[in-house]
Amino acid sequence: MEDIPKETQRFRVRGHLWLESEKDRFLGPGRIELMEKIKEHGSISKAASAMGMSYKKAWNLVLSMNSQVEKPLVLTQTGGSRGGGAVVTPEGEHYIEAYKALVVRFQEFLANETRHLQG
Repeated sequence: MEDIPKETQRFRVRGHLWLESEKDRFLGPGRIELMEKIKEHGSISKAASAMGMSYKKAWNLVLSMNSQVEKPLVLTQTGGSRGGGAVVTPEGEHYIEAYKALVVRFQEFLANETRHLQG
């Protein structure tokens, strides 16, 4: 095996995990966080505000995610004292948990690659 230069010892392998469909980006850290905030606040607008993003951007992200699956991940609801809200569906819950499990395995992969790089 080839000797690994000493300067590589100060580097580490990093990356961001995205799931993509043939149409578009499907899930990534920001979209997962958005769904978790929707669960917490029961509203797309409140979730967007909590994340410091515009309602329009949050709405477009929800539309993008929902357009790529058979059953929606987030549903809007009408009624209530302020006019409406949103819920994460069981399918959305499934994707949140599956993505988080994948991130754990991805982080393990990156840590192993860093150890390999550093010799």
